[in-house]
Amino acid sequence: MNLIATQIDELVNQIAQSLVDRPQEVRVNTFQGDRTMVLELRVAKDDIGKIIGKQGRTAQAMRTILAAVSAKIKKRTVLEIVE
Repeated sequence: MNLIATQIDELVNQIAQSLVDRPQEVRVNTFQGDRTMVLELRVAKDDIGKIIGKQGRTAQAMRTILAAVSAKIKKRTVLEIVE
């Protein structure tokens, strides 16, 4: 994983930890392809709602930040929130 990808991974981890009640259970797995990076975000079952937010606004905000950052490395990023 290159430096920018590592920083993106850490960014998602930091944002998620600041939103949830159980930050120690936040996990981010990163998978990279040629033109796409998939970030799989796992949090405690009770914290899923906090990550998604009302009508998905929090999740969408995180995806917007990722899109802006990923433009720098010319890759499409996908944030998947899983239980």
